[in-house]
Amino acid sequence: MYKEIKIQEEYIKLDQLLKMADLVQSGGHAKLMIQDGMVKLNGIKEYQRGKKIRVGDVVEIQGNKVKVIE
Repeated sequence: MYKEIKIQEEYIKLDQLLKMADLVQSGGHAKLMIQDGMVKLNGIKEYQRGKKIRVGDVVEIQGNKVKVIE
C-alpha cells in the first residue's frame, strides 16, 4: 500500500505520522513498532519515535509506504 499524507507544519513526529496514516492503533503501538526496528525512514531503520519527518520523506512499515507531501 502507498499513501500520501499532507502536512501544514515544517515537520511531524514519526509516531504521530504512523497514527495519522492509520498504520498503528495507538501511540504505544507505534512506540513498540519503532523500538523493534519495524519502521524505515527513507529506506533506513529508524528507532527514534520523535524523529522529525519532513516533506519528501518516505516512511515504511510492514510493506506499507507513506510519503509526506506539502
